[in-house]
Amino acid sequence: MAMTPEAKVKKHVRDILDKLDIYHFSPPGMGLGRAGIPDIIACYDGTFIAIECKSGTNKPTPLQERELSRIANAGGETFVVNETNIAELHERLLWMNK
Repeated sequence: MAMTPEAKVKKHVRDILDKLDIYHFSPPGMGLGRAGIPDIIACYDGTFIAIECKSGTNKPTPLQERELSRIANAGGETFVVNETNIAELHERLLWMNK
C-alpha cells in the first residue's frame, strides 16, 4: 500500500529524530487518545517537543492549534512540519543541541 503524503512527512521526521538519537513516539490516533494531540512527541536534551505533520498546504485544525499553544505556553517547543519546511526542523534541532 502506498504511503499518503502526510505519512511520508511523518516518516521523514521520524528518520531525522532517529538520526539525531532523539527520544520520540507517536501517540495513538483514531479516537484512542486525547483529540488534537500532535503527531509526534519527543524529548531532546530535556526539552519537550511536539511536532504536527501536514502535507501540502494543509494547516492544523483549531483543536490542534489549541494543543500546540498549550504546549508552547508550558515551555515546550512546537513545530508544524510539511514537505517544504522539514529541513528547517532539522536545522532547529541541531541548533537546540548546541
